Amino acid sequence: MALAGKRVVVTRPRELAQGLAALIAQAGGEPLLFPAIEIRDPQDPALVRKLLGRLREFDLAVFVSPSAVRKALELAEGRDWPRVAAVGEGTRRELEQCGFRDVIAPAGRADSEALLALPALAQVAGSRVLILRGAGGRELLVETLAARGAKVETAECYRRVRPAAGTPPPPEGRIDAVCVSSGEALVNLAAMLGNERLAGTPVFVSHPRVAAQAAELGLRHPVLAGPGDADMLAALVAYFGDAK
Repeated sequence: MALAGKRVVVTRPRELAQGLAALIAQAGGEPLLFPAIEIRDPQDPALVRKLLGRLREFDLAVFVSPSAVRKALELAEGRDWPRVAAVGEGTRRELEQCGFRDVIAPAGRADSEALLALPALAQVAGSRVLILRGAGGRELLVETLAARGAKVETAECYRRVRPAAGTPPPPEGRIDAVCVSSGEALVNLAAMLGNERLAGTPVFVSHPRVAAQAAELGLRHPVLAGPGDADMLAALVAYFGDAK
């Protein structure tokens, strides 16, 4: 029970938090669910449905997150998909659970840079690519694939928003660790809990970019874990094991 007695805040959206929460509990810890991001429908679902009605025109569909998979499949209403790619293992697993096979995805790192480094995305000149993402996503995939000669369109099939004040209520009592999977969630968390409460708490982050943001916010203890639930758990176990 490597995390016995440890109270760990999980900031993933509620629908994506259960896996990590279960792993923390299995290791003896107490997971505290405190979503720092809510996933909502797109501003104009009809517009996204219209774009997804043209799926047969595309050679490749790139999903940037598990939420993109869930929302896009819901809005696509059973249409056939072209070949698919995923930014990271979590998104790949979500696609495979929905019946997709031969998903193009990087191993280990879960970011656009790792996906773009794969040979399958090196030669895309003349291809039509659809990127499925949340509103306001990074432009690196769009810009790089377009520079490589692809014709790229985007479907913003969900929105990420900060939960309203007091919903959910902030965790009470001692916090031993916080798990954060994106820079946006980190900024929201600091606004929702206050930097003072986080200042002396180890914050386990998914990517070096998020660790850099933590430092910019004045959080002195960012711990680089990884994008997946197993990565987060391994980092938590190693940290608290070394602290004994």
